[in-house]
Amino acid sequence: MKRVGYIYDDIYLKHDTGEGHPESPNRLVAINEYVDLIKEKLIIIKPRRATAKDVALVHDQYYPQEIMDLCSAGGTYLDPDTRCSIFSYEAALYAVGAGLEAVDRIKRGEVDRVFAAVRPPGHHAEYSKAMGFCIFNNIAIAARYAQKQGFEKVFIIDFDAHHGNGTQKAFYEDDTVFYFSTHEYPFYPGTGSKEEKGTGKGYGYTYNVPLPAGTGDDVYEKVYSEELPPLIDNFDPDIIMVSAGYDLHMDDPLTYLEVSTEGIGKIVENILKTKDVPFLFMLEGGYNLIALGESVKLTIEKMLEI
Repeated sequence: MKRVGYIYDDIYLKHDTGEGHPESPNRLVAINEYVDLIKEKLIIIKPRRATAKDVALVHDQYYPQEIMDLCSAGGTYLDPDTRCSIFSYEAALYAVGAGLEAVDRIKRGEVDRVFAAVRPPGHHAEYSKAMGFCIFNNIAIAARYAQKQGFEKVFIIDFDAHHGNGTQKAFYEDDTVFYFSTHEYPFYPGTGSKEEKGTGKGYGYTYNVPLPAGTGDDVYEKVYSEELPPLIDNFDPDIIMVSAGYDLHMDDPLTYLEVSTEGIGKIVENILKTKDVPFLFMLEGGYNLIALGESVKLTIEKMLEI
């Protein structure tokens, strides 16, 4: 059995998005109810508070101060979808800090794999802009931090139903971080076409698989068992990071894909079989609470077993 860390903190519940917002604290409450059933098999880890300097590994150096000021003033909408409240800055720093702590625990050999149940999510956040429920780009910062700790080549897999525009943009000219995404298309945020492959020395290190509404288990199984493995073999990463967004589920209220809970399990299984390296899964989307809880539990079970 693999040593799997689980990162969570109640600070994430203090990120108040307002009544009726799909990215609510109840998402993590639901996840924890399911994870509690297998908690004795996990290494429980607390995140640390990231610093503004950590955030600046990916974002504009003045951006954290801007977010802090807006949250301290009582909160506001950072874009039409992304609400911040008085505690959102702290929650966002601890979401980033989960990735940093995970990398350190992996580096020290304490765990083989980590699942970080965090909010706010991150993969839409750009250099100096919050969007799509995301404030800081948690996984992109974790990737840059991992490189500073000696994991020179990072492969990022994003199976959220929405394309991770922020993550793609962060590494679009980079040949040391490979970004692979499957997502509903055309759909929010409008990026992620097959033609987007990177630029300069980063050309060929972005790989998008845009999928039409209604895509289900069979197509995902084919992509993750046939298209993904040779990309990982050729790139030969030192660590694999996963933007684990569960809004590809057939019961999700915000998307139009038709992937079952079992189909998500197969995606995770195929990811884990690709290469014997450390894995970090960081939560992104997923807005049907039952589907989300079941899918995260199944993900972690696969992380333990494979």
